[in-house]
Amino acid sequence: MPTIVEGVDFDTVAREWRCKWSADNDKASLAAAQALLVKTKPEIDAVKGVKEVKRIVCGGCHDFKVIIALDAAVYGDWEAQEFSPEKAFLEALGSIPGISNVETQTFTFMTA
Repeated sequence: MPTIVEGVDFDTVAREWRCKWSADNDKASLAAAQALLVKTKPEIDAVKGVKEVKRIVCGGCHDFKVIIALDAAVYGDWEAQEFSPEKAFLEALGSIPGISNVETQTFTFMTA
Protein backbone atom coordinates (compact mmCIF):
# COMPACT_ATOMS: atom_id res chain seq x y z
CA MET A 1 0.00 0.00 0.00
CA PRO A 2 1.44 3.40 -0.94
CA THR A 3 2.38 5.80 1.84
CA ILE A 4 2.68 9.57 1.66
CA VAL A 5 4.30 9.80 5.11
CA GLU A 6 4.31 7.37 8.01
CA GLY A 7 0.71 6.76 9.03
CA VAL A 8 -0.76 8.32 5.88
CA ASP A 9 -1.38 5.33 3.63
CA PHE A 10 -3.81 5.11 0.75
CA ASP A 11 -5.27 2.48 -1.51
CA THR A 12 -7.28 4.74 -3.82
CA VAL A 13 -6.35 7.58 -6.16
CA ALA A 14 -9.10 9.74 -7.59
CA ARG A 15 -9.35 12.16 -10.45
CA GLU A 16 -11.85 14.98 -10.13
CA TRP A 17 -13.40 16.82 -13.06
CA ARG A 18 -15.18 19.96 -11.92
CA CYS A 19 -16.82 23.15 -13.07
CA LYS A 20 -19.23 25.87 -12.08
CA TRP A 21 -22.73 25.92 -13.53
CA SER A 22 -25.16 28.78 -13.89
CA ALA A 23 -28.69 29.01 -12.53
CA ASP A 24 -29.68 30.89 -15.71
CA ASN A 25 -32.37 29.42 -17.97
CA ASP A 26 -33.75 27.18 -15.24
CA LYS A 27 -30.29 25.64 -14.57
CA ALA A 28 -29.90 24.48 -18.17
CA SER A 29 -26.11 24.21 -17.84
CA LEU A 30 -26.45 21.82 -14.90
CA ALA A 31 -28.91 19.67 -16.84
CA ALA A 32 -26.54 19.61 -19.82
CA ALA A 33 -23.55 18.69 -17.63
CA GLN A 34 -25.52 15.80 -16.14
CA ALA A 35 -26.57 14.61 -19.60
CA LEU A 36 -22.92 14.69 -20.69
CA LEU A 37 -21.94 12.59 -17.69
CA VAL A 38 -24.65 10.03 -18.45
CA LYS A 39 -23.42 9.85 -22.06
CA THR A 40 -19.76 9.47 -20.98
CA LYS A 41 -20.34 7.07 -18.05
CA PRO A 42 -19.87 3.84 -20.08
CA GLU A 43 -16.42 5.05 -21.16
CA ILE A 44 -15.53 5.93 -17.58
CA ASP A 45 -16.74 2.57 -16.31
CA ALA A 46 -14.52 0.84 -18.88
CA VAL A 47 -11.34 2.33 -17.37
CA LYS A 48 -9.31 -0.48 -15.82
CA GLY A 49 -9.39 -0.41 -12.02
CA VAL A 50 -12.34 1.96 -11.53
CA LYS A 51 -13.73 1.44 -8.03
CA GLU A 52 -16.48 4.03 -8.16
CA VAL A 53 -17.72 7.13 -9.92
CA LYS A 54 -19.41 9.84 -7.87
CA ARG A 55 -21.20 12.95 -9.02
CA ILE A 56 -21.42 15.88 -6.60
CA VAL A 57 -23.61 18.94 -7.10
CA CYS A 58 -23.70 21.91 -4.75
CA GLY A 59 -26.71 24.15 -5.26
CA GLY A 60 -25.25 26.94 -3.15
CA CYS A 61 -21.89 27.40 -4.84
CA HIS A 62 -22.94 25.86 -8.18
CA ASP A 63 -20.31 23.13 -8.24
CA PHE A 64 -20.61 20.13 -10.54
CA LYS A 65 -17.98 17.48 -9.85
CA VAL A 66 -17.27 14.02 -11.16
CA ILE A 67 -14.93 11.92 -9.03
CA ILE A 68 -13.44 8.79 -10.53
CA ALA A 69 -11.74 6.57 -7.97
CA LEU A 70 -9.28 3.86 -8.99
CA ASP A 71 -7.15 1.30 -7.22
CA ALA A 72 -3.84 3.03 -6.50
CA ALA A 73 -1.95 0.15 -8.11
CA VAL A 74 -3.42 0.84 -11.57
CA TYR A 75 -3.85 4.61 -11.45
CA GLY A 76 -0.57 5.15 -13.31
CA ASP A 77 -1.91 3.13 -16.24
CA TRP A 78 -4.85 5.52 -16.60
CA GLU A 79 -2.54 8.52 -16.22
CA ALA A 80 -0.38 7.15 -19.06
CA GLN A 81 -3.53 7.17 -21.22
CA GLU A 82 -4.04 10.88 -20.41
CA PHE A 83 -7.06 9.96 -18.29
CA SER A 84 -9.17 9.10 -21.33
CA PRO A 85 -12.02 10.12 -21.79
CA GLU A 86 -11.12 13.20 -19.75
CA LYS A 87 -10.04 15.49 -22.62
CA ALA A 88 -13.22 14.95 -24.65
CA PHE A 89 -15.43 15.25 -21.56
CA LEU A 90 -13.81 18.51 -20.43
CA GLU A 91 -13.95 20.02 -23.91
CA ALA A 92 -17.64 19.16 -24.21
CA LEU A 93 -18.30 20.42 -20.68
CA GLY A 94 -16.56 23.72 -21.41
CA SER A 95 -18.64 24.23 -24.54
CA ILE A 96 -21.92 24.18 -22.60
CA PRO A 97 -23.35 27.71 -22.23
CA GLY A 98 -23.27 28.72 -18.56
CA ILE A 99 -20.41 26.38 -17.60
CA SER A 100 -17.21 28.02 -16.33
CA ASN A 101 -14.06 27.21 -14.35
CA VAL A 102 -13.51 23.75 -15.82
CA GLU A 103 -10.69 22.15 -13.81
CA THR A 104 -9.20 18.84 -12.71
CA GLN A 105 -7.54 17.61 -9.55
CA THR A 106 -5.92 14.38 -8.45
CA PHE A 107 -5.99 13.22 -4.85
CA THR A 108 -5.80 10.12 -2.69
CA PHE A 109 -8.27 8.80 -0.21
CA MET A 110 -8.60 5.96 2.22
CA THR A 111 -11.40 4.74 4.42
CA ALA A 112 -10.49 5.79 7.95
